[in-house]
This record gives sequence, C-alpha cells and structure tokens, in this order.
Amino acid sequence: MKEFFETYKSLIIYAAGVVITVFVLYLLTNVLYKWMLKQEQKRYPGEKSFTVVLVKRVLNAIWSVLGIIALSVVFVDEEKYGALKHNFNLVLYLGFLAVLTIVFATSTNMWFKRSITKKIQNKEDPTAFKFLRYVAVFSVCFTGALFALLAFPSLRGVAQTALGGAGIIALVAGVASQEALSNLIGGIFIISFKPFKIGDIIKITDTMVGTVVDITLRHTVIRNFENKMIVIPNSIINKEKLINYDLGELKCCEHIEIGISYDSDVDLAKRIMQDECEKHPLIYDNRTEQDIEDGKPKVRVALTKLNDSSVTIRAWAWAPSFIDSFNLRCDVFESIKKRFDAEGIEIPFPYRTVVMKKEKQGR
Repeated sequence: MKEFFETYKSLIIYAAGVVITVFVLYLLTNVLYKWMLKQEQKRYPGEKSFTVVLVKRVLNAIWSVLGIIALSVVFVDEEKYGALKHNFNLVLYLGFLAVLTIVFATSTNMWFKRSITKKIQNKEDPTAFKFLRYVAVFSVCFTGALFALLAFPSLRGVAQTALGGAGIIALVAGVASQEALSNLIGGIFIISFKPFKIGDIIKITDTMVGTVVDITLRHTVIRNFENKMIVIPNSIINKEKLINYDLGELKCCEHIEIGISYDSDVDLAKRIMQDECEKHPLIYDNRTEQDIEDGKPKVRVALTKLNDSSVTIRAWAWAPSFIDSFNLRCDVFESIKKRFDAEGIEIPFPYRTVVMKKEKQGR
C-alpha cells in the first residue's frame, strides 16, 4: 500500500485537488446564487427567480463536467492530453457563453418589462416596447448561438458569415420558412402603422371579438369576453378587415331593434323605446348644440322595416364606449320588454296554420 502511494503520490494529490476544487466551486456557486437571489428580489420584487436558478444549474453542470475531464487525465495516456485539454477549454467556453447569454437576455427582457410597466402606469402605448422586447431577446440568444458555433471548426464558416452583418438576414431567410418570415414582417407592419395596439378592443368576425393583449414576432393574441385566448398569425390578421373600437373616438352607436305586430301602436312603441334608452345611465348625448336648440331627441327612434308578420323599430342609442354599449343594449332590451308587456305592445312570434282535409268517401 505504501509503495502504491509512493508510486502514484502525484496523481493522488492531483485527483484530490480536483475534487476539492470542484467542491469549493460548488460552495461558491451556492453563495453566489443566494446573493443574486437577494439582489433580484430587491430590484424586481415579486418576479420569479427562474434565471438565477438556471444560472446556478448551468454553473454546477460546468464544474461537474470540468471535474470529470480533469480527473480523466489520471486514467489516460500522455498522447490524449491534448484532446482532453481541448475538450476542457471547449466546455469552459460554451458554459460561460451560455451563462452570459442567459444573464444578458434576461436583463434585456427585464428592462423592457419595467419600461412597459412604466408606460402602462403613465397611460402610454406599450405596443412598440412589447414587440421590441421579443426582437431584442431573440437577437441576444441568436448571437449567443452564433458565437457557440465558432467553437466548432466545421461550423465556424457559417457563424463568421452570419456575424458579418448581412449574413444574418441571409441565414434567417434561408432557414426560416416563408410563413414565418411573413408573420415577422406582418408584426413589423402592425407596430409601424398601428391599425391596433395593446389594450384595443377589435372585432375580426362575429366570433372573434376581444382585447389585444400581446403582439409577438409570430402572432397576435386576443383575449375574448369569455376569457379565452385567440392566437392569430400576423400574416393573416394583416389581411383581415377588422373593426377597432378604440381607434379614434371611443363613443359607440348601438342599434336597438325590436319587431312588433302590425296591430300594435307604433307611436307608443317608439315612445317607450326612446324613454327607456334616454333614462339609462350609460346613454351618451351625441347631439350638437344646434341639435339641442332645434329640439332633436337624445335618442332617435324610427320604423325601419315592414316584415311579413312584424314591423321593425330601431333606436339609435349612443354609449361612451363599446363595453358600455353592450351593457346598455342588454339592459334596455330587458326594460323595453317589460314596458311592452305592461302597455300591451305585442312582440310577434311565428304562427303555423295546419289545415286538415277529410278523405273522400269510398277510398
């Protein structure tokens, strides 16, 4: 045993040093993790510390792999020292590049999030910042991946070409599909020309109405009034004809249409609809000063259609916003129905007449 120790004394000391070094690095990483966690909570209270945990795991993985490579020196021939050294440097380079990319991407993302929060608090439009956040984070990760490719000789030419400037666009255009590029360009058009922005209520079809909550590199996300998320590719939404209820003036005209029977008193029905609309708290007076001087009513009511079994009466009721107009319509329909029932105004429903013919005798 003594002879074994004397023979391999230097290797044993080297292996012990490697193990102790890895253990110390683990301890330092844990201390750094706790310190970063406290700093992150101070700067960004309430934010999840996913990045700090990820950095800790990456560093611990680096120490483990480097320790294994360093210990492998004890068991290989001197001819393989060069390969082990190359692998050691490669892991060290890729590991620290990954840590820097994660930290830089997260810092960029957090800066944009804070800027977006400030804009929302100041009641400013955060749409451009939300879109640029995705572009910036993607650019950081993409650049980190390109620098990682530089570590591999067979891929170094591709990375150098991409990092050359115009090569980035050429690489993206060659790798990405036409649909992905059209979505990206569609997102840029939305941010540039602003047919809608974050927080706007838009209507694409009768089943796709909601609030814009996000505009990413690929798609636009709308939250409908059932709290469901509608994801629409940017290339598609750019081609659609949509209604933006928050573009320009917010006031919205709601058509309150009800059909009554031909036997009912049209003038009384019009007066009831006008009264119920005008006394609603959400009604908006859209009259000009001249209209008020001329004695025009706040809510215009008129007979608009003569149907097969009913006549349609419409009231033009204005509300301060689209949401208010929806609430106004629901409330007014209920109150008008109750007044019609009390005043004897009939809302017709389909009738069907069945004629029974007697069979001829002898058949």
